[in-house]
This record gives sequence, structure tokens and C-alpha cells, in this order.
Amino acid sequence: MIEESETTMPSGGILEPFAELLGTKVENNRLVIPEQFGKGYSACFVFNEHIGMMINNHVLNREIAINPPARNLSEQMVFFKFQNVIDSPNAVPAGGKVKELPSVQVSTMGLNPSIVIPGKVNRASIYIVVDANYLRELIPSPDEIPVVQNILRNNQLLLFEQIVSPTLQKIASEIVDETIDRSFELFFYRVKAEELICRLLIELRKREEKKVYPLNIQDIQTVYKVRERMFENLTATSTIEELSLFANMSQSKLKRLFRQIFGDSIFSYYQDFRMKEAARLLKEEKLSVSEVGYRLGFSNLSHFTEVFERHIGMKPKKYSRS
Repeated sequence: MIEESETTMPSGGILEPFAELLGTKVENNRLVIPEQFGKGYSACFVFNEHIGMMINNHVLNREIAINPPARNLSEQMVFFKFQNVIDSPNAVPAGGKVKELPSVQVSTMGLNPSIVIPGKVNRASIYIVVDANYLRELIPSPDEIPVVQNILRNNQLLLFEQIVSPTLQKIASEIVDETIDRSFELFFYRVKAEELICRLLIELRKREEKKVYPLNIQDIQTVYKVRERMFENLTATSTIEELSLFANMSQSKLKRLFRQIFGDSIFSYYQDFRMKEAARLLKEEKLSVSEVGYRLGFSNLSHFTEVFERHIGMKPKKYSRS
């Protein structure tokens, strides 16, 4: 679910009030969570007036609300949230829930600068905020791709979510795992932040939308609730009629908004998620092909094998041995 409250320019102006609430200090752009409040850290880097980055890799024992100092956040800011991209030792057991895939949300128009940090949720994410004018200088002549063009223009409220590719995951891991001499720290992180954005925009160019429609917060939240409902039960596929009734939205509007945000049709996105979960069960939980197929609601294992190969690129038995 998109958290509307998490969109603000990362800077020391956010870490300081957070540190004050926790009774600690920010040192070297980093706040270490005191043991009585949880574990992990937050780190902020403001590279210049156009771009900044925050790394959150922590879990708190309870919800903490932060009121950051008032600031004139430009509506020209584009917000990138890379989530579930950090292999965190602070991870909280999922309690039987399906593991979320690494993904990135791109939102425009600044949204809401207030922050609410939920308790008992691992915050393993990288946030990057960039001025759209700065991006346009870096990419002065973008191709005629509506998604990229509208991100660079940043003249209407939009949100896109993209599954993180191995290329993006590698860059994110370098940001978190590399040990950098403090003399080169800002330089290194700025280059990596811009590389992440560049690679992401290249991937977004592949989207086939001919037209991009402006969104509102209510529609965005509704589409994310629909996705949550789809993932509640991976053994039975909800019909578009059921989902549109749940969303209180016409079928055509729901299909259009879902494809615009996630870059795929509802059914194809659902099947892709199921097969990625199947791949995880095969590799991480070492289940057999039949166990995975039946767990995901396939009564015909030949059909499961066919769907798996279409989405993952190889048969499940071969994948489990690779």
C-alpha cells in the first residue's frame, strides 16, 4: 500500500527531530536506533539542492510520528522509493504473509511531506528525491515515451510502480553494502543514486501506455487495496467483476489505472506474482514442484509447469536445481 505520508526531501532536517524523539544524536549523517526503541539505522545524504537520498534499514517497537520542520517543498520534486531491496538482518517475520517483491514507486508533484513510521515493520528501503528540472537537464531530449515524459514534466499527480530488476537490485545492494571512505561518501552515493534513477527510467521506457492519466490519492489507495485483496489468496483468482465491486469502480477504469500504475494487466500481474512466489518456495523453502503447485491452487501440475515456464523462463523442476 502506498504510504502517502512518506514523501519528503530526505535531509538532516528529518533525522534531527527523529533523533530527538529517540533521545539520541545524528552522527556522520546517520541515526542509530537505540535498543529500547528497536534496531537498525537511518542515513540521510543531501548532495545538492536538487537531489538527496535516505536509507532506512530499521524496525521500531512502536509507531512514531514525526513533524519535520516546515519547508517549501517544490512540487517539482520527483520521489523514488525502492522498497524490499535491502537484505536486512532486522527483518521481522512475515507471520505467514506472502513475501513482498523488491519494487520501486515513482511519484510526482511532491505529495505530502509529513512522515509516519509504523511500528513492528522493517524499514529496508532507499528513498531518493530529485528536482524534475534537474532530471530534464540530465535527459534533455527524452524519447516519445509517455511514462518518462510525464515524470520529467511533473505537472500532474502520477504514481508508477516497477518490479526491481537484477540490475537495479545490484545497484541498491552496492549503496547499502559498500564501505566508503568519508572523503568520497557523498560523491559515491550521488553517483549511485543517479545510476539507480537512470536505469529505472530506461526500464520504464518499455511500458506500452500511449496515454498517461492524472491520478488522485483516493484512486491510488483504491488500486493498492485491490492489489492487496488479490494477494490475500494466491490459490484462487478473483474475477474482474469481483475486484471492481470491491473497488467501487468501473471495470474499465480499474483495468486502466491498474495497468498505468503497475505496467501490466491485472491477471498477468497476478500470475507473475504467483510464479515469483512459486520460485521462492522452490528455492528458499525447498518444496517439491507438486507441493508448490498445489499450495498455489493448481490441480493440474502440467498447467502449473506451463505457467511457471512462461513467467520464469524455465520449468520449475529445472529451476529448483539451478
